[in-house]
Amino acid sequence: MVADIQIDDPTPSHLLKLSAIDSQLFLRFTIEYLLIYRPPRHHGPADRSAVTARVKDALARALVPFYPLAGRVRARSDGSSLEVVCRGQGAVFVESTADHTVSDFEVAPRYVTEWRKFLALEVTDVLKGAPPLVVQLTWLSDGSAALGIGFSHCICDGIGSVQFLNYFSDLATSCRYGSVVELKPRPKPIWERHLLDPTPYRLQTSQHPEFNRVPDLCKFSTRFNPDQLTPTSTTFHEWRVNELKSVAASTSQLSKSSLTTFEVLSAHIWRSWARALSFPPQQSLKLLFSINVRNRVKPSLPSEYYGNAIVLGCAQTTVKELTENGLGYATELIKDAKNRVDDGFVREVVESVSLNRASLVPDSVGVLILSEWSKVGLESVDFGLGRAVQVSPVCTDKYCILLPVPDDIRSVKSMVAVPSVAVGKYEYLIRAVP
Repeated sequence: MVADIQIDDPTPSHLLKLSAIDSQLFLRFTIEYLLIYRPPRHHGPADRSAVTARVKDALARALVPFYPLAGRVRARSDGSSLEVVCRGQGAVFVESTADHTVSDFEVAPRYVTEWRKFLALEVTDVLKGAPPLVVQLTWLSDGSAALGIGFSHCICDGIGSVQFLNYFSDLATSCRYGSVVELKPRPKPIWERHLLDPTPYRLQTSQHPEFNRVPDLCKFSTRFNPDQLTPTSTTFHEWRVNELKSVAASTSQLSKSSLTTFEVLSAHIWRSWARALSFPPQQSLKLLFSINVRNRVKPSLPSEYYGNAIVLGCAQTTVKELTENGLGYATELIKDAKNRVDDGFVREVVESVSLNRASLVPDSVGVLILSEWSKVGLESVDFGLGRAVQVSPVCTDKYCILLPVPDDIRSVKSMVAVPSVAVGKYEYLIRAVP
């Protein structure tokens, strides 16, 4: 069943300009979450019709303060950036069933698109009138449920999308189990995309290797055809994270206490990936990852800002340096890339993408892209079926995702698809002591 969800109350009818950061070519895709729920057993089997009605009603109400998610994205007439046409067009809700159980999601899918059915309306071009928000509720054969949610990345980043999900889920749970709970007042979401408009021209002082081209010594892109990739899933428990921090500290000048979980996990994943794929020693490699700049720009962005407030951090080296040096070397590169991002760095990115009319894109040669979903709160999103028992992307592709492990806040799960010919070596290396 497919339904158009209209906004519950009247909202402004106008055009809203997206920022230069929002309008970048490489953000013109859909963020796709897959949340798996096992209803609390003490409440008995979930009343499917009641849950569906509650979720649809909550979605219509949540779109009122977040009404741009019910609009449509298009290019501005002057080609400078994108804009949202807000006419209350609505979001899309899909309900379906699938012959799967919760346990199917405890391991990686067998192939990249195996879980596509859980968000079947795939948006391939957000500028062709597609809805920026799609929600699909799928009932599983064991009585559990899967919720697939797709957000246009042009409108919000991961943090912004979870702001919406938290409000959406609060509305859904406010009337579960036959009782109505009054919601606490929430700060209104803030659009204000002009806060990331370019400022008067300034001399560029930072290096931006994320946009630089590097030679392709190994026909890099041909190795990552989706049909030749095998998804993997690895859980790093607290003891394993501490082990990696100890190894990184012992192979660098960094103290163990200065290391973050993100830094050591991304370094270990990057090295394992590079070693498994047997690239030529002189091939240049980059690790690209999103950095939240809400508190790195001056003044800081409001906490309710839900637009794209991210830039790309870039760690770069050669295959030889990355694989022959210890874990501490890669960790230092990642830490340095994070530390380079300050207000000036962000303003230079804004200026660059504005001058290039959003056509400036990162090079894909030698690149592993890593996104951190483990800290945004996805595991806490509850639509009346309890907290999610599994969190994953809809499709496990060549981009690496760091995910939360429900009920184990100190553990992190990584999911990434690697060339099938190298999957055995990658899985061995990712579990070994580096």
